[in-house]
Amino acid sequence: MKVPFYLHNIGEKEIAQVAEILKTPLLTTGPVTAEFESLFSKYLGVKHAVGLTSCTMAMFVTLKALDIGPGDEVITTPMSFISTANVIIHAGAKPVFVDVEPETGNINVKLIEEAITPATKAILPVHLYGQMVDMKRIKVIADAYNLYIIEDAAHAIESRRDGIRPGQLGNAACFSFYATKNITCGEGGAIATGDEALAGKLKKMRLHGMSKDAVDRYVAKRYQHYDMEFLGYKCNMNNIDAALLINQLNLIEERWERRQEICRNYEKAFSKIEGIDYPKVLENSRSGRHLFTVWVEPDSRDKIMWKLQEKEIGVAVNFRPIHLMKYYREAFGYQPGMFPEAERIGGSTITLPLYPKLSDEEVDYIINTIRDAILRK
Repeated sequence: MKVPFYLHNIGEKEIAQVAEILKTPLLTTGPVTAEFESLFSKYLGVKHAVGLTSCTMAMFVTLKALDIGPGDEVITTPMSFISTANVIIHAGAKPVFVDVEPETGNINVKLIEEAITPATKAILPVHLYGQMVDMKRIKVIADAYNLYIIEDAAHAIESRRDGIRPGQLGNAACFSFYATKNITCGEGGAIATGDEALAGKLKKMRLHGMSKDAVDRYVAKRYQHYDMEFLGYKCNMNNIDAALLINQLNLIEERWERRQEICRNYEKAFSKIEGIDYPKVLENSRSGRHLFTVWVEPDSRDKIMWKLQEKEIGVAVNFRPIHLMKYYREAFGYQPGMFPEAERIGGSTITLPLYPKLSDEEVDYIINTIRDAILRK
């Protein structure tokens, strides 16, 4: 049996929607992008959404829109994809890492306050694998120290915790529609915010800081001259990508149910196997169920992973700790032992296939293969 790591859900309806867009003259940001933004904001229960080319650019332009730059510090987690920390550096600020919770891999909120300095301007938490961070506690800390909150919600479109959704307590939440995400257009992202002024600034910032977009300039009855209000960037979502996303968004709950079923089957099986553990979904939480990772003994992790690959099961590692990457060690002097929980997770994690098209037979094959690999390590 061959089980790919990921299969997307783009079907005939999405293809037909894109084909209709290709028949029109406006392929860039336009009414279809606006339709997706409206639907996405309503789904999240947040007033505004801004479509972009990636979650990376979403986080970056949010930092810039909030005037975070040289001399500033942003508190974040070392247990994430590298872009979370990279965007802070690209904005001119310094990432300050805080270790993670042993049961979830999320930033340990109890350690945030001791990392705050007079230079701290923001907290950038990551809702890892779909389990939300304790946003209520982060909000209390942010308010006490007058800090911004920018959520990396790349894994968390469907997530909830304590009745809170991404973007509802922070200044902004940033999402990914990368090739392996729960809804995808290959590459894409969005920002959700309740701040109307920030949303307006972000819409201009994604398009060079211009006062008018292509619809204003070319589709309106009379041409409208534009001005450049500030130095912006080029990262606007286009109508083609938006068309791919709309129907997937309509089906997002149905597909979440299937991923939830798969995850529960994994959890039921792995809870009975000695030598394997997995991140927990906490009480009063609904995980977005974006990734399912297992934690095994670090000394045997790669051997187990290779065994899965030999059996033609696709795997990944989400994630290696950011602070131990060569660039971060050389630029900031990070060393092993500084963030032990993140290092433990990074050294023991294997990410298993998780997508709605995964069959029960394939799930059983994955479970039996990893059980056999652990027993024979």
